[in-house]
Amino acid sequence: MESGPAIFAGAAFTLFGGALLLWTTVRTLHREPVAHGFAPRAAVVLTSLSGALFLALGLWCFGRL
Repeated sequence: MESGPAIFAGAAFTLFGGALLLWTTVRTLHREPVAHGFAPRAAVVLTSLSGALFLALGLWCFGRL
């Protein structure tokens, strides 16, 4: 009964974290800004940490099943 919300949350967090990491990598490799109005290195670090955090949170949700 409780596994339905955990599967949905795990899928949402994992997809968002993976997509954020992929997007940040592509933008960085093309030397395009990751976030307008921020220092380029700070934006890359912040979005990479956020993507890794969401990915880890999604994996943690799947581990709770």
